[in-house]
Amino acid sequence: MKRDENVEGAFRIDGLNLHYGATHALKDVSVEIARNRVTALIGPSGCGKSTFLRTLNRMNDLIPNCRVEGSVYYRENDIYAPGTDVIDLRRRIGMVFQKPNPFPMSVFDNVAYGPRCQGIKDKKTLEDIVMRALRDAALYDEVKDRLRESALSLSGGQQQRLCIARAIAMSPDVILMDEPTSALDPIATAKIEELIVGLRKDYTIVIVTHNMQQAARISDFTAFFLSGELVEYDATDTIFSHPSNPKTEGYITGRFG
Repeated sequence: MKRDENVEGAFRIDGLNLHYGATHALKDVSVEIARNRVTALIGPSGCGKSTFLRTLNRMNDLIPNCRVEGSVYYRENDIYAPGTDVIDLRRRIGMVFQKPNPFPMSVFDNVAYGPRCQGIKDKKTLEDIVMRALRDAALYDEVKDRLRESALSLSGGQQQRLCIARAIAMSPDVILMDEPTSALDPIATAKIEELIVGLRKDYTIVIVTHNMQQAARISDFTAFFLSGELVEYDATDTIFSHPSNPKTEGYITGRFG
């Protein structure tokens, strides 16, 4: 895909290879990810899309025997360069997981947890951060009278939006999402999708999804992975209407995967 010069880049990945021990999980991936856009990663199970997502904030560092080769540039800095502050990197590049994982504490304390860990103690400042994050996550109106209740009392969809609010509270530039709606019902899924579309004006979002209809609905760009390789990357409309690679066409038309 030729880069759109009107779209600013958030990530530039050059020759990325990743190994889990003897398993070659990502194979020579090179791609640019646009800033303030939604990029969907699609492909069959085990194709490398979640592994790729985790390279963007070095979550794979936590996996034994993981070896990364190549470069991942975030705002023109190689995040795998020696001396990278990984904790700060993960603050700026937040992550929302497949299954909602609220902490066993109140709704308020869930959202305030990260800022408190960053040293913010002022009560008014924390309240402002929590309220803003809950509003940005389209959750405030539903929980404003339940802020001191356990987050575990919320519905699954509310818990996932709380996890998004928890990420937003850290003032990230990027939010990574690994199948954030796969455990949710259709109504909760629709709310999360609407939220993602609204968030892209302020955040770069990269989302792994098995749901190709979801990718078509909410993303600006789509990357198709297969067997650890990036087969095709382009504007979502192009990927779904005029894919250039027969493998992409075969996957999106349901002939395999």
